[in-house]
Amino acid sequence: MATKISSRTASAGAHGEVSLAGGETLAMRMWRDEPPTDQKPSASRPYETVGYVISGRAELTLSGETVTLEPGDSWLVPAGAEHSYRILETFTAVEATAPPAS
Repeated sequence: MATKISSRTASAGAHGEVSLAGGETLAMRMWRDEPPTDQKPSASRPYETVGYVISGRAELTLSGETVTLEPGDSWLVPAGAEHSYRILETFTAVEATAPPAS
């Protein structure tokens, strides 16, 4: 059976993300209109993350390297990798995590 989740009515998560479709081994979420921020604290998560930038710009720092993420860019953060983000311009992106982010 197919499951449809509308981003207009999806529930908000604990960190402001919009929870999209998800299953037992994979889940998607959207960060919508995130305002510019200072560098967020560095973190390491037990899941792999891939993302795609819809609008805005951000910096991703991973393993001591910083890259700028712009519309049309995608990224990968391996499970367990130390990383941080800084939002440069109001930012909207979709992420998928495996297993689902907690």
